[in-house]
Amino acid sequence: MARKPETPDALPSRRMRGFEPAGGLMSRRIQKAGETRGFAVSRLLTHWAEVAGADLAAITRPVKVGYTREGMGATLTLLVSPAHAPMVEMRKERLRERVNAVYGYNAISRIHITQTAATGFAEGQADFAPAPRADGPRALPEPGPEARAVAHDVADDGLRRALEQLAQNVLSRKRT
Repeated sequence: MARKPETPDALPSRRMRGFEPAGGLMSRRIQKAGETRGFAVSRLLTHWAEVAGADLAAITRPVKVGYTREGMGATLTLLVSPAHAPMVEMRKERLRERVNAVYGYNAISRIHITQTAATGFAEGQADFAPAPRADGPRALPEPGPEARAVAHDVADDGLRRALEQLAQNVLSRKRT
């Protein structure tokens, strides 16, 4: 009896053991969603802060890559709040070079800036960064005596606290 050839989209016949990276589970879906908007390299979307730089990534968002009929010289459309558009306009040539470095060739020939609030016309202000938590960062529980005993010989304070916290997490895990 002959086996069917596996296609790239077919699920594996047997599950992996252990933990699987979340990025690996969603990579095909992210790539397909990006390709529908013209993003052949999904890294441009997922690592936008690294590509554009932290200052530009906070005020811009890549929306679409449009290709011309000839196929070369695509246009990257960025969503920018109207207040930041002049600054982005002055820096878009440097941004184009950084985006092309991700592609590995001169894929983007133009950057088009769209001045619109990401939240819609009714709200009036666009906020690209997530709001900080109102209650602040969560405090970790104090490690118990068993967790402290695991790392008591470690001289470095930061490493000892990290090992105590890890031991506390392992010891408090629910057994199934």
